Amino acid sequence: MQLSTEEFRKEQQFVTDLYRRLDDLRDQAGRAVRDALRDVGSGFQARLERDVVVAEQSGLLAALDGGENGLCFGRLEFTDGRDHHIGRIGIRADDADRTPLVLDWRAEVARPFYLATGHSPMGLRRRRHISSRGRTVTALHDEILDLTDAERTGHEGADADAVLLASLDAARTGRMHDIVRTIQAEQDRVIRSSHRGVLVVEGGPGTGKTAVALHRAAYLLYAHREQLARRGVLIVGPGPAFLHYIGGVLPALGETGVLLASPGELFPGVHATGTDRPGAAAVKGRAAMAQVLAKVVADRQGLPETVPAGTGEEYDTVPEPALEIDHDDYGTLLLDRSMAYEARDRARATGLPHNLARPSFAFRIIDALTAQLADRLGADPYGGPNLLGLDDVAQLGKEIATSPAVHAAIDVLWPPLTPRQLVADFLAEPTHLPAHEAELVRRAPSARPQWTPADVPLLDEAAELLGEDDSARRAAEQRDRERRIAYAQGVLDLSEGSQSYEFEDEESEFLAAHDVIDAERMAERHEEADHRSTAERAAADRTWAFGHVIVDEAQELSEMAWRLLMRRCPTRSMTLVGDPAQTSDEAGCGSWRRILEPYAGDRWDLVRLGVNYRTPAEVMEVAAAVLRARDPGFEPPRSVRSTGVRPWARAAGDLAAAVAEAVRQGPPAGGRLAVVAPRALHGALAAVLPGVREGAEPDLTRDVVLLDPRQAKGLEFDTVVVVEPDGFAPSDLYVALTRATQVLGVVHSPGRLPAGLAQASGELLDRR
Repeated sequence: MQLSTEEFRKEQQFVTDLYRRLDDLRDQAGRAVRDALRDVGSGFQARLERDVVVAEQSGLLAALDGGENGLCFGRLEFTDGRDHHIGRIGIRADDADRTPLVLDWRAEVARPFYLATGHSPMGLRRRRHISSRGRTVTALHDEILDLTDAERTGHEGADADAVLLASLDAARTGRMHDIVRTIQAEQDRVIRSSHRGVLVVEGGPGTGKTAVALHRAAYLLYAHREQLARRGVLIVGPGPAFLHYIGGVLPALGETGVLLASPGELFPGVHATGTDRPGAAAVKGRAAMAQVLAKVVADRQGLPETVPAGTGEEYDTVPEPALEIDHDDYGTLLLDRSMAYEARDRARATGLPHNLARPSFAFRIIDALTAQLADRLGADPYGGPNLLGLDDVAQLGKEIATSPAVHAAIDVLWPPLTPRQLVADFLAEPTHLPAHEAELVRRAPSARPQWTPADVPLLDEAAELLGEDDSARRAAEQRDRERRIAYAQGVLDLSEGSQSYEFEDEESEFLAAHDVIDAERMAERHEEADHRSTAERAAADRTWAFGHVIVDEAQELSEMAWRLLMRRCPTRSMTLVGDPAQTSDEAGCGSWRRILEPYAGDRWDLVRLGVNYRTPAEVMEVAAAVLRARDPGFEPPRSVRSTGVRPWARAAGDLAAAVAEAVRQGPPAGGRLAVVAPRALHGALAAVLPGVREGAEPDLTRDVVLLDPRQAKGLEFDTVVVVEPDGFAPSDLYVALTRATQVLGVVHSPGRLPAGLAQASGELLDRR
């Protein structure tokens, strides 16, 4: 016992000293941020250096705050006498050699902590797991890897998985925590994979796909810091509740340059919360919608349809359709069909998007109308050459180019368009679709459309087809810059004129302002700096190219959504995690190969995780029975633990009352409870559940939450009560049943159990 107490004392002293250093670092980082923000500096390079300081030190502060939950969690003792402590971030001593106190878990030397076994010890004699609460060491667990070493500390455990199982059995808090203490070997290989293309991580419920993806993001930011810190990492999750659930993991690991977004938030300025009618999302998600929208844009590049007045009297034949343009000074101009056709053909030949090709169309029309007017005004009655000179024609061109009537006519044939305007108009009148599909997606016109997640890829596609003509904005910026330079030059001129005249005929030994800075640099110094983080800038810029993209529940994304994401990541550096068995979206991908090969060719790889760390074996068998009723050969991931508690089922005429009773009993040892029910039942259930409001975004930190199966994706709770499972699709029911880490209950109407659960009743399910 004395030896055991000494080991505890040494580790506690180490942790105490470590946190003292942590407090010093926090103070230094805080001062660095304050100093950097106070001293803006001059010129682009100074501002860039300041922004780097702020980003790095802010990230360090976030990591130090996360370290309060256990900054150091392990120790490696090598047979050659070396030893290292392992932690969430690397910490060095404040000495001349900058001696490492704690190694970052992502460092190569830390890999034996996750991969070493008795069969392959990787040079280790002992691996220690350190558990702490705040700044207090609460437990030590030593694994002996060199069986020839007779030294013992008193903290050796017979169960090598004790730390993992203790973590899995702990009550949930409503927030995902990092798993750096318990990363398993198969997970570590995925996290550190050197694959440079698209890495697909497939696995059933509870296999740690999400945790692996997040820790892979942290590892890549560590291994490729310069590139990814500049371009950022995008993480796409199924919904706001899920993103809130995982939101603290990366900051706790010191990584803040990450943008988290749901599929409905991937178009700047749009937060898609609407709901599509059944079947509409599948239509909108098909790849063919790209061609449909291209046709819709082409339809907006029109030709004149009206015939000018006076036909039959003034013309020998009926003229082709034309727009009549009233020109105040010179009468009516005719913009005829052949003129517009030629201009449209030339504009389309540029290959530019609609809005960017519009100036080409306008120039052609203006040139054609100028020629028409010049022919009219300069015609020689005797058939000679045109009487107007080049200057005269140029003046006519300027007048036509500034004519509001001419621009109104151009707007009719080639209007400037916005993505929202184009998609809203299309959904109000869905052209180029079969009648039954058009009826599914049709939406009444609205001044403020309620966008759905399936609309977002359409908006992004429309933005690609339309382009943004930012010439007016750039011209305004240039005028503003020239104004600042002119003002700065005036200031410099005044400073020069204010010098004493007694030195005007001899070289002054004093430097004037214009000797050290010119007007352009002075104006630049007073430009308003962009203090936004990489993630904030990326969120506001639709064309931002991310260094890496991670997609959770990737099997749910439509073909159109993949087009959007591939535009966000031209390098195709992506990590996709998902489980085809949990696909619930009617527009889901179906096949990784079919989705990825058109974009990545053979630059993609698939790995599978086969161990379930979350769901107890008793619960997993019930969930598997649901899918086996449809596919007898289905095999779920293998659960690493068994709780000895069988799931239960109860038939009830009053579902709300039965659910309320189950909730009152609560989780066996505290923790969180989720009620997963069809959306149609949420009103009645919210009325009997404490602190739950129907329609509100679920607060996962509360003791009880109410969800539908799609909101529950990727989440976990100590106890789950599934209500009226017969109302779920098989994949949705599979998701709902696999959210529990301890206890699963099912409440249903009498006689209403899906085939798989009915077969499991009595054998795998306790009847109540």
